[in-house]
Amino acid sequence: MRRLRGLSLAVVAALALASPANAGASAFSRWAAIFIAGDDHAHSGARSEVFDNARRDLEAAFAKAGFSTANMAQFSVHPEDYPHENVLPAVPAVMADKLKALAAQATGGCLVYITSHGGPDGVIVLGPNVFTSAGVASMVDDACGERPTVVVVSACFSGAFIPPLSAPDRAVFTAARPDRTSFGCGESDRYTYFDTCVLGELPGAHDFAALGRAVQACVAKREADMGAQPPSEPQVWVGPQLAPDLPLMAFAAPP
Repeated sequence: MRRLRGLSLAVVAALALASPANAGASAFSRWAAIFIAGDDHAHSGARSEVFDNARRDLEAAFAKAGFSTANMAQFSVHPEDYPHENVLPAVPAVMADKLKALAAQATGGCLVYITSHGGPDGVIVLGPNVFTSAGVASMVDDACGERPTVVVVSACFSGAFIPPLSAPDRAVFTAARPDRTSFGCGESDRYTYFDTCVLGELPGAHDFAALGRAVQACVAKREADMGAQPPSEPQVWVGPQLAPDLPLMAFAAPP
């Protein structure tokens, strides 16, 4: 009986290690991740916390999905306003150096999430300056190389980031087509529509591929409900090398 009990416990332990929650944690626990709030103004020009709210809560959400906080960093245009959050300035050189340092210690892959105002040439960061799509691509190439990498750009016209960021081992999610604006960056908004949908859909998503589809549907519904026109049409692009593996990289199951 004692021997059978020992065997039963061993089987339970093995099943626990193979469970989706553990698979999700192991899939991303060795990924570097940075979250960038690139501006602190609404579309009206008034001060807004919409982007800082997102970068703070997105880090927490992805930590619950299996990413390690030891391998994460946050950036803001006003880091001094968040003295207890360990936030760095949203300057391209600082972001590039930090991502490279994180990727040196977390060699599994990379997640780069940018939320800001944007235009066809890039996104707004500290300055105000434009962090171009080519600049973001160079940062990712230098730090992450050929590792599996997911880049999320939550900004108007962010579909323009897909061509320069495209690589066989990379996925790019954007809040809009190259020729469309996105919505929800008013001074009274907590998050943009796109960031709202990422935060809302992430806990129930199995993996990044499923998350991308769910966010597209969520944004389309939200824009229709709010009468936002023309639709932003968030984009999802997945490189051919990463495509078969992405659905196998499961997020940690929610408690």
